[in-house]
Amino acid sequence: MKKIKSILIANRGEIAIRISETAKKMGIKVYGIKTLKEPSAYYLQFMDEIIDFTEIISDIPEFLDIDRLIYSIKEYNIDAVHPGYGYLAENPYFAQKCIDEKIIFIGPTPDAIYKLGNKTIAKQIASRNNVPLLEGSNGNIKNPKHAKQVAEKIGYPVILKAASGGGGRGMRIVESVDQIEKMFKMAQNESEKAFSDSSVFMEKYVKNPRHIEFQILADHYGNIIHLGERECSIQRKHQKLIEESPSSALNDDLREKMGNSAIQIAKASNYRNAGTVEFLLDEFGDYYFMEMNTRIQVEHPVTEMVTGLDLIEWQIKIAQGEKLTMTQQEIKFNGWAIECRINAEDVQSGFSPYLGTIEKIQVSKGKTCRFDTGVTDGSIVTPYFDSMLAKLICTGETREKAITNTLAALNKLYIKGIKTTIPFHKAVLNNPKFISGDISTSFIEKDMKKLYFQEDDEELIAAFWATINHNAELDKENETYVDYEKGKIITPWLLNKRLKSM
Repeated sequence: MKKIKSILIANRGEIAIRISETAKKMGIKVYGIKTLKEPSAYYLQFMDEIIDFTEIISDIPEFLDIDRLIYSIKEYNIDAVHPGYGYLAENPYFAQKCIDEKIIFIGPTPDAIYKLGNKTIAKQIASRNNVPLLEGSNGNIKNPKHAKQVAEKIGYPVILKAASGGGGRGMRIVESVDQIEKMFKMAQNESEKAFSDSSVFMEKYVKNPRHIEFQILADHYGNIIHLGERECSIQRKHQKLIEESPSSALNDDLREKMGNSAIQIAKASNYRNAGTVEFLLDEFGDYYFMEMNTRIQVEHPVTEMVTGLDLIEWQIKIAQGEKLTMTQQEIKFNGWAIECRINAEDVQSGFSPYLGTIEKIQVSKGKTCRFDTGVTDGSIVTPYFDSMLAKLICTGETREKAITNTLAALNKLYIKGIKTTIPFHKAVLNNPKFISGDISTSFIEKDMKKLYFQEDDEELIAAFWATINHNAELDKENETYVDYEKGKIITPWLLNKRLKSM
């Protein structure tokens, strides 16, 4: 393996910026991709050199065009490629193609990506290595008749899952036998559309579990460590919205058991680089292996905040053949971290995507808060990409202090021009059950009466300012108001102008 001197970042948005910042600190030249759908993207400002993909029109999205990416890497004589998350990050064919072309793929081996990316194979690996599993089908479900047989054996409710899936797609909960045929076909069809693979498997459905995942690092010399857990239970339709580390549900003994299981999965699959092993934790403290994500996770910053490690840096170091320099015993966890995914979505309209231009972003940064974003003032939110705009990550000595710091940062975070999930995050962090740590994957459905936070006098204040603005439009010259904050007399048009600049 050779020292990496240049990297193509085959991704966009905040993760492209995140990778670029670390690579530059390591003295590595970074290349980014300019796309037709986003030619003035904010992330391009963080690249040393830009490869223009706007001149060639193709039916294949730029970040999924393997042949085009490989050609560009070779044309520019780039050493390595970092896929980030999504797109080609968990594509074994792309990883193998890079190896064939003598390009360093910053991630695990193609074999590990394939085996762990297929949930049926991954569960078989877990079973052979005595990692706890939910009762379910031995392999994929062949047809509705087979589905009924397995469901009757393990008992309802059950869940059908895409064998090659992720992100909640291709998943269907089945409560009774009369739903089997319909749900089986729906799961198959969604899996085929999303992953070009209609294979589904079945397992026992756990009601109200917690979603716990363990971050691991593995080098090329057999050294594997875990960096603790992340709690990802606050989610909607299997999409994570808030993550934290550590989890209030784990004690030291359970953390050690689950961490060892994560390491065992990585060891059994001959894993290299960074990865995440995901588990379900039931109300009795029993845990079950779900899947392993063979890439960097969206929520990796909470682990970085409590461990002090740069996971992107370690991805690059491992890819260029460096050994892990710390043992499991040397990993220390300091404080608590919470991450809020700030999405361009209208919470009051069922989290529907919200498009438009971001007029202004105002954020308060400090020692306890980090803001990873892929947008800036003037950025356009289009329908072509994921709705996530940024991630707000805050820390504290305790969970209570982390919640306090996160709420303070959310109150100072202002995005003008579009609707975002900021009110939702405020609602969650003000929820007594969340504050107490009593959460599960059904938290939103069960424990939130309102999906957005509203100040006690918010409607009254809004009506007041609307009246002020209306009067200002009626007469911009004659009427005056007192600016009590500064003790001055001002005209309505000036007041209106000041409001619009906020």
